[in-house]
Amino acid sequence: MASTRMMKKERRYGRLVQLNGTVSSGLGRAHVFMSQPHYQDQFRTILGTTAWPGTLNVKVEEMNLVNYIALRKKAGIDTLDAEDAAREGATHIDVSTIESIRVRGFLRDGVSFGGATAYQATIAHEGNSIPCAILIPDLTRHVDVVEVISGPFLRERLEIEDGAEVSLTLAN
Repeated sequence: MASTRMMKKERRYGRLVQLNGTVSSGLGRAHVFMSQPHYQDQFRTILGTTAWPGTLNVKVEEMNLVNYIALRKKAGIDTLDAEDAAREGATHIDVSTIESIRVRGFLRDGVSFGGATAYQATIAHEGNSIPCAILIPDLTRHVDVVEVISGPFLRERLEIEDGAEVSLTLAN
């Protein structure tokens, strides 16, 4: 009996390589941060180009949320407001081969702009894919929303709107 449970657990958990979710609208404030030259210089290193001055929000649920929590944990971000089962499940996800890239914060005119952690990825929708990065800000209210950055405006390039299903494949 125990070996059957273990086999089921091994199939359910494993190495993280993909997140699937639904495109959703954000607060519309990311452009304030994304347009900062200090960040753009770092995004050029991560993406190979400057980033579109905004993020694409992708809502994740169930096992995709568990996978995202594992990435957040790797970035050092607590997810205390997530359900206990999701946080526990995240401890069984192997993210060791996924490289995290630190985005340094800075101070400008007495205003603090926080740091973040980025993970290189590819976003896909209906057979079209574009290089991107998952960005996890050090300070964020989102627990179940993945913020995605890319050189092009993703909604236009992938022809997606709120409600569209996308896949994020992480580089490892």
